Amino acid sequence: MLEATVHTQFGSLIVAQDGGYIVALRWGVSARSDETEILREAVRQIKAYDAGMRESFDLPLRVRASAFQRDVCDAIYAIKFGDTCTYGDIAKTLKVPAQAVGQACGGNPIPIIIPCHRVLGAKGLTGFSGAGGVETKVALLRHEKAAGLLI
Repeated sequence: MLEATVHTQFGSLIVAQDGGYIVALRWGVSARSDETEILREAVRQIKAYDAGMRESFDLPLRVRASAFQRDVCDAIYAIKFGDTCTYGDIAKTLKVPAQAVGQACGGNPIPIIIPCHRVLGAKGLTGFSGAGGVETKVALLRHEKAAGLLI
């Protein structure tokens, strides 16, 4: 796997590429700094998002997981910048229990790009698998001006 680090207001992020696809994003600093067109573009787009200059990502993504996990990630990816939905909303669409959707959100291998921070519980804010947990989720939602629902 190839990796690059991008520093953002949400922490340092490692974006990983395998073949021609972005396959992971996690918090931390990579020990390596690979240079590929896809990684350069991913870093560029993440920086633009961080600067408030980009609302969506246009990158080749591959979620290596079960068909169900991929379906949940597809549903999450469709949530527009500044919008939110609930685990229950996605569950109704996929005809599965909301708890299963929550578990799949927690297993999202490409957070921020696949914006699982935009998914809330029925009663509001829930956990977040990224570094900083719920505080990072709140920061991402505020960045997208979706935080009005949190106050």
